[in-house]
Amino acid sequence: MSFQGIQEAYERITGIANKTPVMKSRTLDSMLKANICFKCENFQRGGAFKFRGAYNALSLLTEEEKNKGVITHSSGNHAQAVALAATILGIQATIVIPKEAPLNKINATIDYGAHIVLCDNTLESRTQTTKKLIQKHQYTLIHPYDNNDVICGQGTAAFELLKDVGNLDIIVTPLGGGGLLSGTALVTKELYPDAQVIGVEPSKADDAYRSIQAGKVIPSNYPDTIADGLRTSICERTFNIIRRFVDQIITGSEIEILRAMKYLWERMKIIVEPSGAVPLAALLENKIDAKGKRIGIILSGGNIDLEPFFKLIEKKVFEQ
Repeated sequence: MSFQGIQEAYERITGIANKTPVMKSRTLDSMLKANICFKCENFQRGGAFKFRGAYNALSLLTEEEKNKGVITHSSGNHAQAVALAATILGIQATIVIPKEAPLNKINATIDYGAHIVLCDNTLESRTQTTKKLIQKHQYTLIHPYDNNDVICGQGTAAFELLKDVGNLDIIVTPLGGGGLLSGTALVTKELYPDAQVIGVEPSKADDAYRSIQAGKVIPSNYPDTIADGLRTSICERTFNIIRRFVDQIITGSEIEILRAMKYLWERMKIIVEPSGAVPLAALLENKIDAKGKRIGIILSGGNIDLEPFFKLIEKKVFEQ
């Protein structure tokens, strides 16, 4: 796992993964007196950056591993990514998903061709269910973030962003298990050592912040946050990268996340899920010194369940 590994991953996924756009908001730049670039991974295949890491990891499997199939556990975005990448590569995928994961993410995972196994809404249930299936079928585990090839794939989002916009003073990503932040930090510190790398996580899922303060991994147990993609805890692998290369970890409240999400929807017309809006929340609440800075934000995904919204509109239509 290195900058070279991320470069190789970028070559591997080029032409398969989408080259996602970089977007700006003049209103936001004026308000914060900064130059802010949004890397829109909500336009990635599968609706999130996770496709990068999943495809990279699956493409590096041996033929024997591909024939036996793969497995992972995920609350949604990584599940979809593995399912889609496996279908592209002709590999059977089994996905362990918590029962309370968003229904739209479960349905999309099924549509991409994966076999679904539901489990209880705890990290222990996810890992134990996965472990039992591996013992029974000899599947290869494609962990959502505790995997070097996955992290290298995730790092290609920041690599692509920096290729497009050049030097940044600050680059900010959401922080759940730490795969995206780890890959981003490895790329950024190699290309622009003086740039700050910041991770933002929900206040209700602040295991990374607490772990860095304590100097050891302090896991959380499926916290209740609207940012469902950030409920997972960091692992030793991502903890060590974050501790070495990341400059700051910031937390945001549920209402701050919602405000950022609303801004992206209303002002930029971008559908971003709560997890993807977390970095902007830190900026809007002035938790990052943005004035005069060039800042890159990775909008990690856009897989939000819009069914309730359209049901409400439908109800109004039939009431007329």
